[in-house]
Amino acid sequence: MPMARYANANTKNRPMAYYISPKFLDKLAVHITKNFLNLPGVRVPLILGIHGRKGEGKSFQCELVFERMGIEAIHISGGELESPDAGDPARLLRLRYREAAELIKVRGKMVALMINDLDAGAGRFDEGTQYTVNTQLVNATLMNIADNPTNVQLPGSYDSTPLNRVPIIVTGNDFSTLYAPLIRDGRMEKFYWEPNREDKIGIVGGIFSEDGLSPREIEQFVDTFLNQSIDFFSALRARIYDEQIRQFIHEVGFDKVSSRVVNSVEGPPVFKKPNFSLSRLIEFGNLMAQEQQRIQDLRLVQEYNVLRRFSNHDVPKVTVSPQVIKEEVKAAKPEVVKSNYGNGNGQVYNNKLDSETVEQVRQILAQGYRLGMEFVDERRFRINSWQSCASGIVGESEAIAAVESCLAEHNGEYVRLVGIEPKGKKRMVEKIIHRPNK
Repeated sequence: MPMARYANANTKNRPMAYYISPKFLDKLAVHITKNFLNLPGVRVPLILGIHGRKGEGKSFQCELVFERMGIEAIHISGGELESPDAGDPARLLRLRYREAAELIKVRGKMVALMINDLDAGAGRFDEGTQYTVNTQLVNATLMNIADNPTNVQLPGSYDSTPLNRVPIIVTGNDFSTLYAPLIRDGRMEKFYWEPNREDKIGIVGGIFSEDGLSPREIEQFVDTFLNQSIDFFSALRARIYDEQIRQFIHEVGFDKVSSRVVNSVEGPPVFKKPNFSLSRLIEFGNLMAQEQQRIQDLRLVQEYNVLRRFSNHDVPKVTVSPQVIKEEVKAAKPEVVKSNYGNGNGQVYNNKLDSETVEQVRQILAQGYRLGMEFVDERRFRINSWQSCASGIVGESEAIAAVESCLAEHNGEYVRLVGIEPKGKKRMVEKIIHRPNK
């Protein structure tokens, strides 16, 4: 039997400082344990789908739970679910599942099958995403395994011996992109992972456990960047070392760095522990947050896609500044804008908001809420999977302009206003202001 890629909890030397969220531990422990029990008259879902925002540590929390419970995990990446050869990914799923079942029999302990980023490998994000034979077979195979977990066969052979049941853990960001019958209740149990403030304080405290920060400083640090994902704090810690590495490169010389770092007779370079004071961490965190904001402000891909819709003789003169691009697109001829923002029935969208929508915007801002906008197409509207169009707006003129822009860009979709209470980051208002073809 080919060697499986599995994580042996006994061989890891991970520091004990890492934090496991109690609700995450509880959810995984119950799901995995339940799949190894014989509960009379109870149909237990084989798959647990863990979904949530990017960078929140879904996979890492799973690894910590596996280590805590002494579970061996066989891993499959979402990137392995596509192949130039039709049928290979489906066969890989069956093979890894059977390997996990064999490990349970041989080792006499719990084993789980872990599929990371399932939506990236088997999801369909829009009409431009290619839906291949392998995508269909992967979805069908997972459904078949979930329905018959003790009878999973490899192509071209049949073994009537029942297998041990192997719980499957899958992670992803947006499960609405997956084949709907796969994620239905009975096959997949869903768990939305969104760490709260206490979880973030615990996780960040574990990341910086060796850096001399007090519990109070950890809380202040997390509160300063409360809207950032867990990966932000981990990346920030790595960035603190940049100055020492830069100094090392200048001392050695750019032309000699390779020979000094790789297979050097002097051994690997050693760096002293940098300054991890709270003020320094906040300084670096603000720099990283500014870089994130620049990406959101530029939105060069969106500007490029808007301009690309124009015919060659109608393309406005493009300058380096994205703001200039926006102004010139708005100044384009009306018949050109008609082709971009028509609703498909020959009607041109009017960017002027009606008085009712303007009043709703004013009411949200008057209550001290920050304005956000979300949109969704017909398919995702049925499963309530909205996407953000804009957020964090506080000024009326800025809000009106943003609403007009969002409506123009998503005229064929549902659009709603969201009022967010700034201190608690809670949604206080949700109001649909536009429906498709209305």
